[in-house]
Amino acid sequence: MTKGVILKGIGGFYYVKTADGLVECKPRGIFRKEGVTPMVGDWVEVDGVSIEKILPRKNFLIRPPIANIDCVVVVVAVTLPMPNLMMIDKLLITIENLEIDCVVCLNKTDLADEQTVQALKDLYTQAGYRVACTSSLKDDGIGGLKDILHQGITVFAGASGVGKSSLLNAVNIGFKLIAGEMSIKNARGRHTTRHVELLPFGEGYVADTPGFTSLDLMKVKHEDLQYLFREFTPFIGKCRFRGCSHLAEPSCAVIAAVEDGTISQSRYDNYKQLFAELKEVKSWEK
Repeated sequence: MTKGVILKGIGGFYYVKTADGLVECKPRGIFRKEGVTPMVGDWVEVDGVSIEKILPRKNFLIRPPIANIDCVVVVVAVTLPMPNLMMIDKLLITIENLEIDCVVCLNKTDLADEQTVQALKDLYTQAGYRVACTSSLKDDGIGGLKDILHQGITVFAGASGVGKSSLLNAVNIGFKLIAGEMSIKNARGRHTTRHVELLPFGEGYVADTPGFTSLDLMKVKHEDLQYLFREFTPFIGKCRFRGCSHLAEPSCAVIAAVEDGTISQSRYDNYKQLFAELKEVKSWEK
């Protein structure tokens, strides 16, 4: 048997990159009986035209379906469409919960003033993320983005219209991905990526993914949410009360950090809103 990684799956067929080249395969019927579906990014063992075994996954996403992710590049348009900070934080929390490395990419910097770009960069740098600033149109920041993509499996994620496909085209024109047009009238992009596919790059792979329409936050317990905000980490355990939820308790180290500007107010406000939402979900489950 030969070991390889699934690059894409279309119409029940899976295309596996092996040392001998690309192999078109179908999974054995036993997988269907066991309720297991191969995913892009899965390392598998193939025998001829059959996938015989799916090797253990270190992580995976349901939407989009992809496994064994090493890094997620969260692409945010600085304008057109305007960034939805809550949606971005939900995405970052989902990634944190899976313990996957993450980079925030601020795209379309050529369409915004320097002050707007810097404010967004400061927001996520302060939160503890690596931030790349790019413009696929002007080829700005593309070199730095390439350095991130050479190892493992990197997923490009973000809402439709933020420029994921355009960025990948700028990184390597050989990808030839279709970029979505932006409607100036409603400032929304159209979905152009219809399936997940791994694209070889250097010693690694990159994936352009359909726009996220569902985020798997329901697996997060409200009391664990604090550990998924990176900037909270230095202050957890320093509050006056054990089990502090960092909402309104006296002598809370996190609240103090918000008040002195160490933690951004917008990120903290999103934390409070998400805490309430997740707590409500838990109450319904009882």
